[in-house]
Amino acid sequence: MKLNRLIGILTILQQKNSVTASYLAEKFEVSRRTILRDIEEICMAGIPIVTTQGAGGGISLMEGFALDTTVFTEEELAAIFTGLKSLDSVSHASSAKTLARKLDGGAVSRLTEEVQIDLASFYKGDLAVKLEQIRRAIRERKCIAFHYYYGKGEADKRIEPYRIVYRWSDWYVFGFCRERQDFRMYKLRRLWELRITDETFAVREIPEEKERFGSHMTDDYIVRAVYDPAVKYRLVEEYGPASFTEREDGKLYTEWGFTEKSRAVEWFLSFGDKVRVLDPPEMVERMKETLRAVWNLYET
Repeated sequence: MKLNRLIGILTILQQKNSVTASYLAEKFEVSRRTILRDIEEICMAGIPIVTTQGAGGGISLMEGFALDTTVFTEEELAAIFTGLKSLDSVSHASSAKTLARKLDGGAVSRLTEEVQIDLASFYKGDLAVKLEQIRRAIRERKCIAFHYYYGKGEADKRIEPYRIVYRWSDWYVFGFCRERQDFRMYKLRRLWELRITDETFAVREIPEEKERFGSHMTDDYIVRAVYDPAVKYRLVEEYGPASFTEREDGKLYTEWGFTEKSRAVEWFLSFGDKVRVLDPPEMVERMKETLRAVWNLYET
């Protein structure tokens, strides 16, 4: 990754007084010409680098540069490594280990053991392939096609991919749906038979409200319920210890908002006989109807 290489070059220049382009090229396994282009980009970013020719010459940071003690602190490098390791958990690459080896960053790498982030869940194999395909399609500005499963059924989709988003503890692709003529989010776990098409697309301007992923979702459907104290841990896990009131009988009383009525029903059903919905009447009836349907399913 180019960003890894630029970070690595800066760190090496900070650690050593002077290095040659050939040394950096060998270290990062690229051509000398690529290193020289990297040096130009670093200079354009405002970091003064001096190159000298001839015997004893090389590449170095300008003497007296304002950040002459360190370009990245150990903590900052640790944060970079942690981020790379997180991405490695959903990739077939080993960017963090590779960068640590090239920088001789053993001490920094050990610091990252303090925080372990695994974004892969239980489906890394499929997820890594999907992420690589979508990233490639975004870079090449090519449409992707896939079969999608959702609440209303299933359908074949074709979109212009713009972002890969990790939110709400899941992975999504954000793109422009040709059929709906609008920007949409698609969950990767519901997305199968993914392929990159030959169809390219011109980049569209993304409306500001669409960039705020999920900003259109509101939780203004208020439901009142009481829970058995045996499931207190789940309430704390989802909403925190201040999200309920403990009644005199030991039951836990809540007043929570939900984005959708169907989601509320699914939430309450997941507690079995450990919850009772009190209000609004409409939700009480929904729960009764759903439970009757479940009962009939097992009676027939």
